[in-house]
Amino acid sequence: MEIIKKLEWRYAVKKFNEKVEIADAKIDAIKEAFNLTATSYGLQPIKMVVVKNKGLQQQLAASSYNQQQVAQASHVLVLCRETEISSDYIANYFKRVQQVRGTSSAILDPFKEQLTASFSQKNDIEVAQWAINQAYLILGNLLTVCAAVEVDACPMEGFIPAEYDKLLGLDTLKLASVLAMPIGVRADDDVFSTFKKVRKETVESVIEIA
Repeated sequence: MEIIKKLEWRYAVKKFNEKVEIADAKIDAIKEAFNLTATSYGLQPIKMVVVKNKGLQQQLAASSYNQQQVAQASHVLVLCRETEISSDYIANYFKRVQQVRGTSSAILDPFKEQLTASFSQKNDIEVAQWAINQAYLILGNLLTVCAAVEVDACPMEGFIPAEYDKLLGLDTLKLASVLAMPIGVRADDDVFSTFKKVRKETVESVIEIA
């Protein structure tokens, strides 16, 4: 299948060609793919910040243990979790369901009440971890989408969240950074682009139960 060839093509880029920008149409596709990614309960507790500012990218690189992919990239995607999942947040989700699907309150209210009660019993750490899990789910999907549209990417945990939050003004938006992903076009002299992938044999990593 074509998607397998695309996944074989992708790798975690170590050096971008900083002179090349990703076309707006591809950025729009990535944004839409982000918004369409599945999340637990459909609550979408993750927002994506798209950075295209070389000066700011240089600052973010310094807060990424000087990983220069952040400075070189065409764009830097930052996945951020909502820091407050309140009853109002949940209620707004169900209002959106009604707007889009026209589902009656009689059907939705029991689920809304159950979900509100469930989150009210979670502490801040539990809610934060739940949201962080969604960020990883989204990152995986975005890596596949980037490969499908032939946009190079480098998924990153290696940065200082508090510094990212300050540089991007996330505190005022009630957001906290979780993951970063510089995207662009691989540099011709990135030797990692020629390395063979090191993976287990598929039969070793997949268990089939008939």
